[in-house]
Amino acid sequence: MSKGRDGAGAGGGAAAAVLLRYLREQNRPYSAQDAFSNLQREHGLGKAEQLPAASDAELRGLDGQIAVLAGEVQALQQSCRQMEAELRDLSSSMTTSEMAKEIEELKKDCESYTEKLERMRSATNHVTPEEKEKVCSEQKLYCREWRRRKRMATELLDAILEGYPKSKKQFFEEVGIETDEEHNVVLPAAV
Repeated sequence: MSKGRDGAGAGGGAAAAVLLRYLREQNRPYSAQDAFSNLQREHGLGKAEQLPAASDAELRGLDGQIAVLAGEVQALQQSCRQMEAELRDLSSSMTTSEMAKEIEELKKDCESYTEKLERMRSATNHVTPEEKEKVCSEQKLYCREWRRRKRMATELLDAILEGYPKSKKQFFEEVGIETDEEHNVVLPAAV
């Protein structure tokens, strides 16, 4: 018997061994088609036999099995998506030990705020509503006066600058005038 017939008759394992030996001997890459052509020439190896044709009934049965399996795959994918969503939710939530620590910290915060509240309630230097109203009215009075004086100064400076040959900035520097804007001071909004 020839080498080709021995390899082909021994089955797929012998063909694989022949292929491996061939690739090692050649020591260079081959595409599957090139390796097949070379081995067929040298060893008489051939392509696998064609499968027998299936009947229409067998094909319909296989189509039915495919549809059933596709439905199962779809159901499993949906289940997997739900489990992944649940896993994300659980991963982002706190563990029991983390929750216990958080509760302890919140209790400590609550206790400190309660103590602070009690100290404030027991303090004797509370501001009465009358005192608060007096301070608010004084603030309004001073803000009104500030606006009035700022407006008068602006009008006076504008009148002087009409006949002044240099710029407003140069005039302010020469005279030594400082503006609210230079010091980032903002007049409180009118109440």
